[in-house]
Amino acid sequence: MSIILASKSVARQNMLQAVGMEFESIPADLDEDALTENAIAQHQSPREIALMLAQEKALAISKQNSDALVIGSDQILECDGQMLYKAEDDEAAKEKLKFLSGKTHYLISAVTVVKASEILWMHADSAALTMKNLDDDYIEKYCARAGEALTRSVGAYEIESLGARLFEKVEGDFFTVQGLPLLPLIQYMEDEAGLEL
Repeated sequence: MSIILASKSVARQNMLQAVGMEFESIPADLDEDALTENAIAQHQSPREIALMLAQEKALAISKQNSDALVIGSDQILECDGQMLYKAEDDEAAKEKLKFLSGKTHYLISAVTVVKASEILWMHADSAALTMKNLDDDYIEKYCARAGEALTRSVGAYEIESLGARLFEKVEGDFFTVQGLPLLPLIQYMEDEAGLEL
């Protein structure tokens, strides 16, 4: 059975490749901003929004690939009651890092498996990350070296590389921090979907 990851996320692709899963990556073309705004208007929680976005991505790809198992995933960052989004440019990333500095924020990662436009399984997990107090000079130096991570990830960092230097404490699953609750997904794929190594 073919497997499709409805995402262009390098981190998610790397996680699935590392555990030997064979899949194709086809990112879903969705207006995520509009979907999120509508969900916020309906007073949905960050967890509910992450699950909804993961489902919508998988459903969108499943429509054209009804024979495949489609994995949809999304991640929400919440801090001080606010949901934060990917920075549009390096300057916006710097402002985000200043806002997160010295605070604990939460990453909520959701995953959904869909086949033939039917949701078969879904799961969400969260992790708490406490950032060090970062002065302007530290942020400038980090941003000069971080490259695409500034705009490619919701927190303007990638924990699996240079971003690890920003934190004093991380509580939760490492895969969840990277954007995919990998272990529950593997369990589902092996137990229910019959996926073998």
